[in-house]
Amino acid sequence: MSNAKPNPDAPTIRPLEPHDLEAVVALAIPAWQQVFDSFAEILGGTVFNHLYQPSWQEAQAASVRTTCLDEQGEAYVVVASDGRVAGYVALANETDAGIGHIEQIAVHPDYQRRGYARALMSFAIERFRASGMVMANVGTGGDPGHAPARGLYEALGFVGVPLVNYYSPIE
Repeated sequence: MSNAKPNPDAPTIRPLEPHDLEAVVALAIPAWQQVFDSFAEILGGTVFNHLYQPSWQEAQAASVRTTCLDEQGEAYVVVASDGRVAGYVALANETDAGIGHIEQIAVHPDYQRRGYARALMSFAIERFRASGMVMANVGTGGDPGHAPARGLYEALGFVGVPLVNYYSPIE
């Protein structure tokens, strides 16, 4: 018999419910602001504006909605001790290769650096394990805006494969 006491500060992770969707969209935009700021600096105005206009926020909001509602995947939210949805993770299962894919993960800036992303990643890995997956996959960027994500993934044992996308305006 264990004498371990439940941690009242431990985040609660549960399936995303329909009423959570707009809260998830609302937290994802500020969570990814530094990423898009980084992209804008790296790409410059011409390329960035072509790729992400009229609004990267609208495109990301649509992507979050589509990914979270994908019937082929699963989406979960992490609820902070104050009762707010602090973050989410969306999963896709590629059963043929035994690989579970983390499609999206984000934590609102007010809740970053508190272990919520690590809890979501650990939860995702355990879901994959329970589903018989033998490997987990997550993609991220090599830009400065993605540095915190890369640090987390590497701390959890993920190994990155360098990939580069090049863009050039055609005059």
